[in-house]
Amino acid sequence: MTKVFIDGSAGTTGLRIDERFQERDDVEVIHIDSEKRKDPEERKRLINSADIAFLCLPDAAAKESVSLVENDQVCIIDTSTAHRTEPGWAYGFPELSGTHRENIIHGKRIAVPGCYASGFISLVYPMVSGGILPKDYPVVSFALSGYSGAGKKTIALYEETERPAEFSSGREYALSQQHKHLKEMQKITGLKRAPLFSPIIDDYYSGMLVSVPVYTDLLKEKHTPATLLEYFREYYKGQQFIFVSEKEDETVASGFLAGNAMADRDGLKIYVTGNEERIVLSAQFDNLGKGASGAAIQCMNLVLGCDEAKGLHL
Repeated sequence: MTKVFIDGSAGTTGLRIDERFQERDDVEVIHIDSEKRKDPEERKRLINSADIAFLCLPDAAAKESVSLVENDQVCIIDTSTAHRTEPGWAYGFPELSGTHRENIIHGKRIAVPGCYASGFISLVYPMVSGGILPKDYPVVSFALSGYSGAGKKTIALYEETERPAEFSSGREYALSQQHKHLKEMQKITGLKRAPLFSPIIDDYYSGMLVSVPVYTDLLKEKHTPATLLEYFREYYKGQQFIFVSEKEDETVASGFLAGNAMADRDGLKIYVTGNEERIVLSAQFDNLGKGASGAAIQCMNLVLGCDEAKGLHL
């Protein structure tokens, strides 16, 4: 029985992880008394008594939790932004490469990708590593997300009976181009400059759509939507969590891609649309699934050596 402690179990990500464990008989969750949730000594005791500790905390608190580790056998899986680009931390996206997967399997410090970053990197990393997208390409990305990724205070605002009219509309944010996921989006993909990134939060609970438009004449080699679809199919061949759309996909045929179409699932689906001059790459997934809790549990499954989809919903 693997002993697991979730530091920050009262938050959205922590609650979803705990919920997934209710379906498993190979995991024992160690719970902290509610009045001791912020007691560093109690957290220290529980972290060091666990086989795997999930950190579902703000960055500063996640760093504090890591500093409490004295048991060199405990595996830390951090869902915060704090360690995603830090040396010595495995980046928790095993589908990117064999090296990423091995680093997770053998790692004691694993950083779960950010939600927007997961979609962006699933599209851009294969293009850059495959020599299709130049590293100096001026990458632009826009994204749509449900409000569940914005934290408890924002969730409460969206779910108020009487709320400002603007909460019934999509709202663009990160207007200063300082979104916290930009650092990993650039570093993990190897881009020479940070992408221009415009996210939108909308009036639905969970689900995310991240898109990257490209001009085909600026790619290193000529591609069409069909050839890029085939490239992504081959790149992610055999991966349980990554689905690549078929040409006849009904969602694309309808002319719309919905942000919530993968809600409550832990996989990610890739679309390639457009024409021979302008192509849009899109990743559709749940910000609480492959974008957070699902990815964290997938990493744990790899560490434990069991089916990486165990306890998850694909």
